[in-house]
Amino acid sequence: MLHQASWASILVRSKRATSLNIGDRPINQVINLSSLVWFCGLFLSSHLYTHHNLAYHKATLHPLPPTLSLSLFLTRTLSSHKSLSSPLVHGFASRIWLYLITHFSDFQLACLGSFFLHEGVFFLSGLPFIWLERAGWMSHYKIQAKNNSPAAQEKCIVRLLLYHFGVNLPVMIFSYPVFTYMGMRSSLPLPSWNIVLTQIIFYFILEDFIFYWGHRILHTKWLYKHVHSVHHEYATPFGLTSEYAHPAEILFLGFATIFGPAITGPHLITLWLWMVLRVLETVEAHCGYHFPWSLSNFLPLYGGADFHDYHHRLLYTKSGNYSSTFTYMDRIFGTDTGYRKLKALKSTEIEDSSELKNN
Repeated sequence: MLHQASWASILVRSKRATSLNIGDRPINQVINLSSLVWFCGLFLSSHLYTHHNLAYHKATLHPLPPTLSLSLFLTRTLSSHKSLSSPLVHGFASRIWLYLITHFSDFQLACLGSFFLHEGVFFLSGLPFIWLERAGWMSHYKIQAKNNSPAAQEKCIVRLLLYHFGVNLPVMIFSYPVFTYMGMRSSLPLPSWNIVLTQIIFYFILEDFIFYWGHRILHTKWLYKHVHSVHHEYATPFGLTSEYAHPAEILFLGFATIFGPAITGPHLITLWLWMVLRVLETVEAHCGYHFPWSLSNFLPLYGGADFHDYHHRLLYTKSGNYSSTFTYMDRIFGTDTGYRKLKALKSTEIEDSSELKNN
């Protein structure tokens, strides 16, 4: 009982310390900032797209140094090994890809294709958790008993559409020449699965490392108050809150996601697969449910919803559990201490209750 009382007092103190009334901010501020990013992105993308062919030819005539060309390194290293691709699957995928590259330009596929693929995967994977919460189904798997109001859920969706069209889309547009300069291609043949899998694993590890430190920086007092607190408006997260953040944070932490592909210049299909897996991972981490089939039950180093939900429950600047995908960074640097203590306390309570029942 003493532990429970102290834990409750910690939560109360943390909520009082961070009563920033962020939900009352005028949406005009967000619209103005998003509009600024949109117009800057549109201007830069139009300029860069006009000259991207010249930049690409320069990259072809003057290739990057081997130390920077990780794409070349990975391709040469893995091409000597037997491909893991099935001829049947690879042939079917190649026919579909041939249709895409003959009906759409590289720019359309890399920018608009990536954007609408992201939107489809994000909302199709995130919306069911709103329905689960409203219907009350599988509530015994819900991590927190509290539910979000329909108004709070709808506010999240409206802001997300604003952020996606005002920030994400222009970033995708004007980053296109950078990716092509670094070697990204959409032409046939498709990469073999051993290259795709190696690059995806590399992206997950690199993203998690960068995200961890960026997230810790956002939990310093000033940045938390003025930037990161927007994401923490939802102490009880649901799937779509994974991308609900201040536009500055979208750009800041989004760097962790695109840095790996930017320096390796993958095939576009690899970039799409990475984006789909990253979206599914972050939606699952914010879904608010811990199911028997959750990945964290099978992968020891995977964080998942239970790990990240603890981070949202504590609103103050030192909540811990800063990693995006894995848990080892928090374990190494001791930022998961509170979470592990809570898990141990819950384990003890379960054991005590089972002993009482047996007696």
